[in-house]
Amino acid sequence: MSLEKILTGLALKVGPLGENDRLLTLLTYEEGILRIAVPGARRPKSRLAATSALTFLELQVGGKSNLNLLKARQIKILKSFSNLGEKIETLSAAQSLAELSFLLVGNNDPQPQILEAILIHLNRLQKKEISQLEVLANCVQACTHLLALGGYGLPMHSCCKSSQELIPPIGNWDWSCSLIASEGFSIGKNKNSEIILNASELALLQRLLKPELPLKKNGEILGPFEVWMKLLNIIDLWIQSHLNQNLNSIQMLKKVLLFEANILLKLPILIEVHYRHNLNLIY
Repeated sequence: MSLEKILTGLALKVGPLGENDRLLTLLTYEEGILRIAVPGARRPKSRLAATSALTFLELQVGGKSNLNLLKARQIKILKSFSNLGEKIETLSAAQSLAELSFLLVGNNDPQPQILEAILIHLNRLQKKEISQLEVLANCVQACTHLLALGGYGLPMHSCCKSSQELIPPIGNWDWSCSLIASEGFSIGKNKNSEIILNASELALLQRLLKPELPLKKNGEILGPFEVWMKLLNIIDLWIQSHLNQNLNSIQMLKKVLLFEANILLKLPILIEVHYRHNLNLIY
């Protein structure tokens, strides 16, 4: 008989298991990724019903199910991030971190620093009245942190061709470096590159390894929307090249943010058209 034990972790995914149970996929401090059966969790008024994704839990587990899964005996909610689902962009950003953790952490592979980083970034995404630029920047920095912690960090400090140190000369608009997704960053414009960065853009990327987001003196996010989208594309290409996976949540985040950005760009035109239409009705 398996001994009872206490686990602490973030629910990454919740799905049905049989007629009345749920299958809970957790990123735990103690054992990495775990799949746990939650008996009766789909029944009305079940005491184990608190098993929704993006919830930080403490569980008492023990025994094995018919599928040889550990069974949850008790579940305690330590923190819920469920309100991230109120906006599709915050939900997509949060799910990007969950998807990435599946690629970086294995079964019986405890990596508590990755879980700790995810919790920090989920807290930031849960900020009230968070702007789309903040969501985008937080997602880019969170993925940068997780990749570095998981051993797949972007090699943004040396040229992949010459090994020369990458020190972006801020203000020199003739300088550039190229992303070669299979290798890293190369000084200059490379014919095999997917993305070209200028000095300011590389400097911004390098600053993302710090704990906090780079901010202006007035507290706003440093860098425009277009640059942050470029950095998100770098993250996306790097994951595809080195982890052989296309994260659906990142693709969704791109679509949502680009759609909303296009709406904002067209809004002044739509307002002017509406105004002129009303004038025509009056006269």
